[in-house]
Amino acid sequence: MGMSLPNNMPRKDATVFVVDDDRCFGCAACVALCPVNALVLEGLLAIVDEPKCTHCEHCIPACPVHALSLVNENRTGLIGVHA
Repeated sequence: MGMSLPNNMPRKDATVFVVDDDRCFGCAACVALCPVNALVLEGLLAIVDEPKCTHCEHCIPACPVHALSLVNENRTGLIGVHA
């Protein structure tokens, strides 16, 4: 499973936003719902601007293919996963 983590680490808290690039097909449902415009489409993949992301999770249930989640930086546990 391909998971795209943002390159601009570290974040103040222990969670990061993850887009499963094997599932994401660029429908932009998440982009439309992001209240802080932290999500953009690059080609057919949603990309998160992690410093902008507030982890509000509005986008997670909007994804029709369950490609979005928040994970612990060391990936020991999943948070707010829509799998």
